[in-house]
Amino acid sequence: MPLQKILFKPGVNRENTRYTTEGGWYECDKIRFRQGTPEKIGGWTRFSVNQFVGVCRSLWNWATLKGQNLVSAGTDKKFYINQGGYFFDITPIRSTVVLTNPFSVASAGISIVTVADTDHGCVVGSYVTYSGAGIVGLGGNITAAKLKGEFVITAIIDDNTYTITVDAVSNATDVSGSPGGGTVVTQYQVNVGPATQAPLNGWGAGPWGAGVWGVGATATNPLQLWNARNFGQDLIYGARGQGVYYWNAEKAVEPVQVTITIAAPGVITMPVEYSLPNGTLVQFESTGALPTGLAVGATYFVVSASANNFSVSSTIAGPPITTSGMQSGLQFISQRGVNIYGVEDVNAPILHNYLLVSDSSRFVILFGSNEFEGEALDPMLIRWSDQESPFVWTPAATNQAGSIRLSIGSEIVAAIQTRQEIVVLTDEAVYSMQYLGPPFVWGIQSLGDNISVAGPNAVSLASGVVYWMGVDKFYMYDGRVQTLSCDLRRFIFNNFNKSQNQQVFSGTNEGFNEVWWFYCSANSTVVDRYVVFNYLENVWYYGSMERSAWLDSGLLDFPIAATYSRNIVNQEEGVDDAENYGQEPIEAYISSSEFDIGDGHNFGFIWRMLPDITFNGSSLSAVDTPQVEMTLYPLQNSGSGTGTPAGAPVTEGATYVITEEFTGQIYTRVRGRQLIFKVGSTRAGTTWQLGAPRIDIRQDGRR
Repeated sequence: MPLQKILFKPGVNRENTRYTTEGGWYECDKIRFRQGTPEKIGGWTRFSVNQFVGVCRSLWNWATLKGQNLVSAGTDKKFYINQGGYFFDITPIRSTVVLTNPFSVASAGISIVTVADTDHGCVVGSYVTYSGAGIVGLGGNITAAKLKGEFVITAIIDDNTYTITVDAVSNATDVSGSPGGGTVVTQYQVNVGPATQAPLNGWGAGPWGAGVWGVGATATNPLQLWNARNFGQDLIYGARGQGVYYWNAEKAVEPVQVTITIAAPGVITMPVEYSLPNGTLVQFESTGALPTGLAVGATYFVVSASANNFSVSSTIAGPPITTSGMQSGLQFISQRGVNIYGVEDVNAPILHNYLLVSDSSRFVILFGSNEFEGEALDPMLIRWSDQESPFVWTPAATNQAGSIRLSIGSEIVAAIQTRQEIVVLTDEAVYSMQYLGPPFVWGIQSLGDNISVAGPNAVSLASGVVYWMGVDKFYMYDGRVQTLSCDLRRFIFNNFNKSQNQQVFSGTNEGFNEVWWFYCSANSTVVDRYVVFNYLENVWYYGSMERSAWLDSGLLDFPIAATYSRNIVNQEEGVDDAENYGQEPIEAYISSSEFDIGDGHNFGFIWRMLPDITFNGSSLSAVDTPQVEMTLYPLQNSGSGTGTPAGAPVTEGATYVITEEFTGQIYTRVRGRQLIFKVGSTRAGTTWQLGAPRIDIRQDGRR
């Protein structure tokens, strides 16, 4: 018999049996298709130098006017700016209060300090920072220095009391001196959220009508999902269900120490390498106490700016503030964002679920927010600021601020900016939002209903088309909403943990014409699986990978992703797993559906296989040569299970100017009515692309 090429249809198909999909690919991990043939995906290297705290679920990249290439990262505990590979904490302050003698110690020999604050509103795991005057009371091992800085709230006693753990062990003097602490400036960061969706049970837990009457319902505690978009060079950000914050890029990404004069007006001096223009929003931090006239956590505007000197005012272009009295400790300009509520408009939003900044018209748009002059979050309400004014939200004849409420669904889940419109997705419908100009400003058009979306981050835009993952299928919008045909639909959704749907996230890899979705498999509460749609070749493939957020390259050299090891990595760089600066191999493989001679009436005998593969891009090693394993699995009949496989390694040989050498032939001696072909690699430094291998096969009887 003549040699027979092994050529399979591109893409992986799991919608039918392995035999029904004859002529195609059936299983894979960490491969992609290029020009119709499979190849191993790229490796990853460490992008970040230090680590973040928590599980990162939001990444955003932009550049400032000074050429700074910045990446924001939001976790279940913190919000960061990454510059030059280093993370800087800019988690917003939820509230600032001044407490008098709030600290108590119950007994000697412990490190637990009880803090009294009426209606503190904290949750376990949240962060609080203390600063202020010297300690009063206590006076033992728990000194004033031990009670300054950032702490994690370890337990909630009641609405008015919580505990922290300090780096000291109390003695009898601390107990007898309680309560103490003197005058303490206390800053509460926004509350942390769960790392996974936690079940909530009982009355009011689920949507109206869920479950049996009188029994209650089940829902999940929502994740801490951050939204971030740049407004010019500045950043608008906030956590889902919480406030909206503005971070001015003119400030440094870490606190900058300043000097403040006691004068009329007070003058703030920064290091010579810094300068802030008039109108910049600033807040102050202190290890001791600020001069009278200034308060920690209050919002001020820069006025009378000159070089690295300026004064501050309570309003834009208002009179500069006079400082008086005494100051102590070190003074800093805070790097944290400012809550937009009350900066210029007392009717600015208090809460939001999702946010965007419209590309050309420059509106800040909130999807799910509190109504004008209201306090409760309306999950179907869309609010937008005045054009070019992220702090003006009260509608008036002189501005374009406004709102509109959608009607189909119970909440707005996600929104995404396209070239001509904003596509808005509720839990039941899809809308188009377009800028009309005054007096209506923004118009809404329904695009379809009875349509789901898996979570707020399950939507991507690629080549002008919107793609998203629903709760049981995939969708696309290219002018009309339609179901996206998927050869892996049942395979994906039968192994999808829907109770962790908010963890689903999507991202593009436009260098390879791909849209990726990451999700939790059926028995997992962490993201451990992915599925890819290649929109250029119209094929699907899948694999396993633990990631929690993804962002395409954009202004970066490579796509980046967040790992559960609290790092950011460059995807598609190198060929190995180098997250920890080593060279760990990435296991990648693809296996075919069953194939046979004719309709499988006779057995086939294969005595040799001639590979066709390229190792281009592999990293040569003194220890290992780039290598893949090619294997044939015989079956007596379809569904009978595989017999003893036959195969051998294929290694790279000497490379000449014109040709690339590799193992010339593999002697197999395998016999089966049906066969499965598999190629894969487990060796470090190896990458590969399959061509058209050939097999020497002959008909070999019926039994």
